[in-house]
Amino acid sequence: MSRIINNMYLVKLTPLVLSIVIVFFLFIKDGVAQLSPGDLAKSHSHLEGLSNCTQCHTLGQKVSNDKCLACHTILKNQIDNKVGYHSSKEILGKECITCHSDHHGEKFEMIRFDKEKFDHNLTGYELLGAHTEQKCEDCHKLDFITNEKIKEKKYTYLGLGTDCLSCHTDYHQNTLSSDCIQCHDIDAFKPAYGFNHDKSKFKLLGKHKDVTCVDCHAISNVNGVSFQKFADVEFESCTNCHKDVHNDKFGQNCTKCHTEQSFMEIKSMDNFNHNNTNFKLEDKHQFVDCKECHTTKLTDPVAHNKCTDCHTDYHEKQFVKNNYTPDCSDCHSTKGFSGSSFTIERHNETSFPLEGAHLATPCFVCHMKETKWNFNEIGSKCVNCHDNIHELYIDKKYYPETNCENCHNENTWAEISFDHAKTGYELLGAHSNQSCRACHFTTLPDGELMQKFTGFTSACTDCHVDEHNNQFEKEGVTNCFVCHNNDNWNASKFDHNNTNFPLDGKHIDVACLECHKEKQAAQTTYIQYKLNQYKCENCH
Repeated sequence: MSRIINNMYLVKLTPLVLSIVIVFFLFIKDGVAQLSPGDLAKSHSHLEGLSNCTQCHTLGQKVSNDKCLACHTILKNQIDNKVGYHSSKEILGKECITCHSDHHGEKFEMIRFDKEKFDHNLTGYELLGAHTEQKCEDCHKLDFITNEKIKEKKYTYLGLGTDCLSCHTDYHQNTLSSDCIQCHDIDAFKPAYGFNHDKSKFKLLGKHKDVTCVDCHAISNVNGVSFQKFADVEFESCTNCHKDVHNDKFGQNCTKCHTEQSFMEIKSMDNFNHNNTNFKLEDKHQFVDCKECHTTKLTDPVAHNKCTDCHTDYHEKQFVKNNYTPDCSDCHSTKGFSGSSFTIERHNETSFPLEGAHLATPCFVCHMKETKWNFNEIGSKCVNCHDNIHELYIDKKYYPETNCENCHNENTWAEISFDHAKTGYELLGAHSNQSCRACHFTTLPDGELMQKFTGFTSACTDCHVDEHNNQFEKEGVTNCFVCHNNDNWNASKFDHNNTNFPLDGKHIDVACLECHKEKQAAQTTYIQYKLNQYKCENCH
């Protein structure tokens, strides 16, 4: 080292050279050969080299905040003005290097923190409402920064404004105040809870309270984007929004006759109470236009004793009996013709009391089979309303006079009470648990349902497939009951000792499939039970 010091006198010791030499000595002290503890981060990479050490380091001291802020002037300006995150009580006074160290390599992120735990309130802008749901990058992006100097950084959390329009597009296109919070809140832009139309130049009264905003504030396309006009909407006259149905016969001042409650409310008749007449207006009648009933002058008498004085008899005198026509009010009310007050109890007083599933059947199913309601002569037999799907398939002797109730009841069609023994074939065992459809209905490949109630014999193979491929057929008949019974398919009646090959010795323990193999015939696979030879060598 003494040689190096001696050689120093050979060079003119300018301040820059002296600084470099001192830094050099500092780094080689105690035998440390490496001059730098590591590469600088990418943002500081332009400061690499011994000649730049003093840009950040003060010789013989730690990294200086003053030197950091000498470069980072935007942060210094915020700290001087006591605004932003670095001016908060938790950060102010800390050394920069405690959070932003360097010499960890070019890819090292000097600005890093736990985004989930970061307290945004420390920045001076508290996140409330919908802002709490946003990701950092939703707001902190270059598009929202107006300061071009900050924008050059391309990676910063600085430079955002706190007014709404610094991030959000001005939907109103400068037609309203830029202070959005006057009408909107931080939870959502819609609805604008802060806006009170009653404080505007046009106070909403009467029916105007029920009008949707867009009916008066039309949405159009302005400057290539959707725009809704709220400012400078004309309202001096009713006809600015409403069509003058009187074609200016009574002038443009509609309020002379009408009110904001309803066009049908006439000021000249405000003191008129229809309930003081012989016809009190109730329910639907309250909303009928006067001229619907008063077709001439309002003072002309109007017949009103019966509903048909005004209303057409929709049922075309179906209920006329002995020259007496009942009034509509017997079944309907002034609430409307839709629906009926004709109860089930009243229906049960007719010739067709409602029972079982008929209690849940809507009126129109029976009384409106076409386009008009029909209440007369609709019949009382099942076939008057229901299709007789068995007409061509079941002998009439099983249901005389086409009376479906010989098998079915009013609770449900699936409930069958037919005694099958009457057909000569008593249902026993597993047959007694089968539905009628299992034997008498077949679904064809095209989805059509095919019925069959005649032409059956007592042979099992009329319904069941002969899985034995006619091995046990005798004279054209296979009698399954030789081995099986009605309870199940188990061959409970079969005894191998009654065959041509009684089992004895070791044969008793041999599984059936050891001797009786599967066979293929045409497209059918079956097990061969009929064996023609019984010699030992046939199996062994």
